[in-house]
Amino acid sequence: MTMAASVSVTRQRVELPDNVSKAELTAKVGEVVKKSSWWDMYGVDWCIITFFYLLLIPAFILMRSQHWAPFILGAIFMGLTHSTIATKVGHQAVHNSLCASKRWSKFWQYFFMEICGTFSVDMAHNIHIKVHHPYTNIIGFGDSSTFRVPILPRYIYMFVSPLLIPVFTPLFVMYSLLGNWIELIRCTTFIMAGLAVNAYLLVNVSGLSLQTAIFTMMTARAVLSIPYIHVNIFQHIGLPMYSKENHPKRLYLMSTGVLNLPRNPILDFCFGHSIISCHVEHHLFPDLSDNMCLKIKPIVRKFLTRNSLPYNEATYMNRLKFFIQRYEELMVKLPPITEFIGIQ
Repeated sequence: MTMAASVSVTRQRVELPDNVSKAELTAKVGEVVKKSSWWDMYGVDWCIITFFYLLLIPAFILMRSQHWAPFILGAIFMGLTHSTIATKVGHQAVHNSLCASKRWSKFWQYFFMEICGTFSVDMAHNIHIKVHHPYTNIIGFGDSSTFRVPILPRYIYMFVSPLLIPVFTPLFVMYSLLGNWIELIRCTTFIMAGLAVNAYLLVNVSGLSLQTAIFTMMTARAVLSIPYIHVNIFQHIGLPMYSKENHPKRLYLMSTGVLNLPRNPILDFCFGHSIISCHVEHHLFPDLSDNMCLKIKPIVRKFLTRNSLPYNEATYMNRLKFFIQRYEELMVKLPPITEFIGIQ
């Protein structure tokens, strides 16, 4: 994936209030965290993880059927489980928010991200933890530019190309790791092991041929790939963008450059609160679990609005219309750099 080279500069300004400190918000959130139980911190999310793994049992049984309706339902169940583990759980794992133990956190990263999610842990750290979070909406760094494919027309990019993500992701990972041979061998081994176990279960439990199992597996994994790409671009692109040399401090960067979508019974659980309805909270406090992001949401919203800072929210359909209408400006060209006045 590539991004356009030219950057336009507008005269748009973002006025930011002075004398507002993230330390005050951190203290308020810290009080909530200290009073929270293990159930609040981790238990709720582990129940969701367990539920979706258990959903694989009826999924594989339904796919034994010779009738198309139960077979498709089973494939959808498998796809929802994959999206949950690869996106919601993998995202929490890379942020070490699944448990307090550092050793177990490392184990869960490799298990959920590489074996189950077909993505490299090292790449996730480099792209997501070291770049996207500290440089959110800074052009060329944390601006979600890896999700742009300028050569594709808007409807192909937004509704067709995401269906190739299950096939493209492991190939992209292996290509990106060329030269880093130890990481490439380990990551490829884990990815292939995860795919092999999935195919084995489809063949031996669901009774599919190997070719049908592979096709079914990749098709099922694309069940939520279209909203996955949409969410990745909806929540940052189109909001104020800054240059690396001239950008606000962290509190202002996150309040102006991050957006929450409304709660959704499917996306909130399969992608996680921190990716959907609590994305602002997640960017401010990335080490908190999905459930804790939901718990601190009223505090963050009240603090930002009380201090005249943006708390960006928009519906999925509004953002979809916005991107379709302004696709050329936002996705083919780089978004414009925003000038701002306030704390420098």
